[in-house]
Amino acid sequence: MITAAQDSPQNLTKKDFTSDQEVRWCPGCGDYAILSATQKAMVQLGVPRENIVFISGIGCSSRFPYYMNTYGIHSIHGRAPAFATGLKLARPELEIFMVTGDGDGLSIGGNHLLHILRRNVDVTILMFNNQIYGLTKGQYSPTSSLGKRTKSSPLGSIDYPLNPISFALASEATFVARTVDTMSSHLEQTLVDASRHRGVSFIEILQNCPIFNDGVWDRARDSKSRKDSTAQLVDGEPVVFGADNEKVLALSGREFKVANREEVAEEDLYIHRESDPSPTTDYLLSRLQFPEFPFILGKFRTWARPTYDSMLMDQIDEARATQDSELDNIFRSGDVWEVK
Repeated sequence: MITAAQDSPQNLTKKDFTSDQEVRWCPGCGDYAILSATQKAMVQLGVPRENIVFISGIGCSSRFPYYMNTYGIHSIHGRAPAFATGLKLARPELEIFMVTGDGDGLSIGGNHLLHILRRNVDVTILMFNNQIYGLTKGQYSPTSSLGKRTKSSPLGSIDYPLNPISFALASEATFVARTVDTMSSHLEQTLVDASRHRGVSFIEILQNCPIFNDGVWDRARDSKSRKDSTAQLVDGEPVVFGADNEKVLALSGREFKVANREEVAEEDLYIHRESDPSPTTDYLLSRLQFPEFPFILGKFRTWARPTYDSMLMDQIDEARATQDSELDNIFRSGDVWEVK
C-alpha cells in the first residue's frame, strides 16, 4: 500500500517503490533480483504510484504485492487473471501488473491465464518459472522436466512439461518475451517495454529456486557461461551468440539449426521479426531446447490489435449514446412475458 504522499512521477526513485514490509524469501532466491529490477523499472515508467497495482495469486512469487509500495491485491490460487481483468475493466486508467508462477499460472490458473491472453486485456504478466512448486515445498510443476523426481513424483514425473512461451503464443498474446532473474538490465528493459505495450504482455522469467530446484537455469544465469548458452532476439537482426558472436541460428524451411556464421548462406540466415504478421516462426523459436540450442531470450512477438478493455469502453459509450436511458423502458424492451 502507498505510504508516502502522492509525489510527481518525475521525482520518484527505486526507494519510493520499496515498501516497509520485510522481504521473506529464502536466501539466494531469484525473486530478490526480480523485485529489485521491477522497482527500477517503475521509475522509468513515470507513472504515479497511486495508478499502479500489483495483483498476484498464491505462491512464493505471489508475495510480490507486499514488497511494492503501490496498490496491490494478493488474491487466490490461479485466479489473479480474473482479478486483473475485473480491475482493468472497472478502472482502465490503472497500470496493472500480474505476478504469478509456473504452478499458480499454468496449473490451477491455466484456464484463467488462457483467457486473459486471448482477450488481450491491457495487463502486464510476470511469470516466474523455476520448474517447481516452491511454497508448498518441492512438488513437480507443469513446467518440470519429464522424469523429474520430487516429493510428489518419487519415481519421476510422467507429465510432459508445458512451455510457457509456446502457451502464450498459441493463446495469441500480443507481447511475448523471456528474460532471466540475474540479467538485471535485460529484465528491467523487458518490463518497461512490456508495460508500454498496448495490450496483454506476457514475460517468462527464468528464476532459480535454490532450495527445491537449484541450478536448473545455471547456464543462462551465470555470466561466465551466458555468451555460449543464451541468444538474445533483436528485431531486424540475425540471432547470434558465442564468445565472439561466431554462432548463428539458421532457418531452412521450418527447421532451425546452430551453425558457424561463415558456414551459413545469406538466404538461410534467420532474421528475427518480432512484428511478423504470422506467429509461426516465433512458435518454432519457442520450441528450441537447451543444450542443443541456446536459451532464447528477448521479445518473441509484439503486435497490435484492439484491447478487450478499450472495446468494452467503446460498447458502453455507444450504448449510452444510442439506447433509451429509462429503466422501465429497458425492462419492457425485447422479449417480455406477462404473468397473470
